Amino acid sequence: MITIREYVESDAKALWDIHFNTIRNVNLRDYSQEQVEAWAPDCLDFSVWKKRMSGLSPFVAEIDNITVGYTDLQSNGLIDHFFCHHEYQGLGVGKALMSHVLSLAEERDIKRLYSEVSITARPFYEYFGFKVVKAQEMEVRGQKLRNFVMEKYN
Repeated sequence: MITIREYVESDAKALWDIHFNTIRNVNLRDYSQEQVEAWAPDCLDFSVWKKRMSGLSPFVAEIDNITVGYTDLQSNGLIDHFFCHHEYQGLGVGKALMSHVLSLAEERDIKRLYSEVSITARPFYEYFGFKVVKAQEMEVRGQKLRNFVMEKYN
């Protein structure tokens, strides 16, 4: 059973591991080795990551007390991070997290949800009714990565 709970600071390491390993293992299907290494670098100032996670206030998905995914919903409708553990994909983790976000958006009367979505995640977002607003290229540590601004209105 998948449970969703609020983030606590002690989750930071597990969320970094999910972020890093999902990009390195799953996004590698759609991005080059150089691109995924720029996106998820080997060396990271962990204090910066912890501060980032505290600012996002993500929601954490667990199966049997194992952290298997996380996402966030900002007050302006931005979904900044959305990651599912690479070994738990296809088990409903993403669906549970997105359902949680959609419910919260309704509860908080957020009319427009949007995100900058990877090539890999685009079909997942489309499944939930998000539409591409525009394709764009982002530069990350010297590498250009293509992604999509996607949005959904409630």
